[in-house]
Order: sequence, then C-alpha cells, then structure tokens
Amino acid sequence: MSEQTIFSGLVSGWFILSAVVFVALLFIVAPYGRHNRGGWGPQINATVGWVVMEAPAPLMFVMWFLLGSRTTSPVALVFLGMWLLHYLNRSFVFPFRRRGGGKQMPLTIFGMAILFNGVNAYINGRYLFTLGPSYSTAWLSDPRFLIGVSLFFVGFAMNQHSDQVLFALRKPSESGYKIPRGGMYRYVSCPNYLGEVIEWTGWAVATWSISGLAFAVWTAANLAPRALSNHRWYRETFPDYPQERRAFIPYII
Repeated sequence: MSEQTIFSGLVSGWFILSAVVFVALLFIVAPYGRHNRGGWGPQINATVGWVVMEAPAPLMFVMWFLLGSRTTSPVALVFLGMWLLHYLNRSFVFPFRRRGGGKQMPLTIFGMAILFNGVNAYINGRYLFTLGPSYSTAWLSDPRFLIGVSLFFVGFAMNQHSDQVLFALRKPSESGYKIPRGGMYRYVSCPNYLGEVIEWTGWAVATWSISGLAFAVWTAANLAPRALSNHRWYRETFPDYPQERRAFIPYII
C-alpha cells in the first residue's frame, strides 16, 4: 500500500472523526481547566503536560519539511514560518504564561492532544512538502494565498490579544476566575477560540489543500463546543455576566 493511499485514507477518517468529536463535545464537557474533574483517570502537571502534548506539532512539522523535497521553495518556507509562529508560542511560551500552571490535567486529555497534534502535523507537513503538488513562486501573489495569510494573521492576533486579557485578569497570587472584558470579549465569551478557528481557516485557504481544510474543520469541531461550555459556565457562575455577549460568533451563537 502506497503512502499516498494511506494519506488519503487518514485524511478521510480525520474528517469523519472530527464530526464524531463535535457531537460528543456537545454532550460531554472536556475535563480541562475550569472543567477539570475526577473520573478521567490519572493526572499530570498541567504545564508539563501542555508542553509535551503541543511539542509534536512544531517538531514533526520541521521533520517533514527537512525530509521533504521542497526545502528551498519560498512558498514552503512561508508555510513553515506560519506554522512555527503559532506552535512555538503554543508549545513553549503559552504554557509558562498561563495562570494555574501548577494544576493538573487528565492523562486522557494529554494523550488525545498528542494524537491530534501528531496527525495534523503529518497530514499538513507531508502534503505541503512531499505528497501534494508543488507551489510555484507565483502562488505568493495568488488571491487565495493573500486572503488566507490575511485571515491567518487576523486570527493569530485575535488569539494572542484574547489570551493576554485572560493572563492579566489575575495577579500571580490569585487563583479564582473573573469576567474577562475588553477587545473581542465585548462580543463573545471565547474570542481566543474564535481567533484560532479564523487562523486555521486562513491556513486552509492559503494552502488550498485538503489537509489544511481537515485541520480547519477539526479546529472548529473541537473548539466551538468548548466555547459553548465555557459560555454556559460563565453565565452560571457570574450573575452579572453580560447578557448581550455570545459564546463564539458575535451576535449569532
């Protein structure tokens, strides 16, 4: 069986699994952060777990780049830079900036995150650097690339600013939760999730690839239900929570 056949089957299965996960998360609140609870097996330190579970995404993507046949392609280098911009921050900066790093996370969540990051790094890295069609330099001026890159950076900026608002909510000695305000929090409870979905939608457009689309679909399937859970938690926890604020999409959801 050729790698191309395996790759196609994996991408197809990845789309199907994303739909299953989306439905499941509408009924089961993922046990992480404020939703962490017993009954999900052994737990590990959240900061250590976060670094180790996110690290496969940048490390494997670099590996597929180096093993590929397009290491001198300007377009491939741009895609490598975009991926690393997100994942070096997510793997090695974000875990040490977030509050509550001494908390625990279930090993089940840790294991599922490693699988998620490993598969996404494979299907995107292998497609872009070996299995998919090669991009000519002209792609850098293609409207799809320009629109996609614009969306990617808008989403990245939204994600970063929203995380910064959360970081600033608590002093180092504080451990409780507060209502985030300002920026996109005026409109939705989880603009950091919305920003990430916009970011990877931009990636899908910029790469114009089935692997990029699979990643964008998975991101939305994973984060939209979590945004609904967080929004519900905020409303139940804070009686003065802004009634006009939506969960995920301004004025809609």
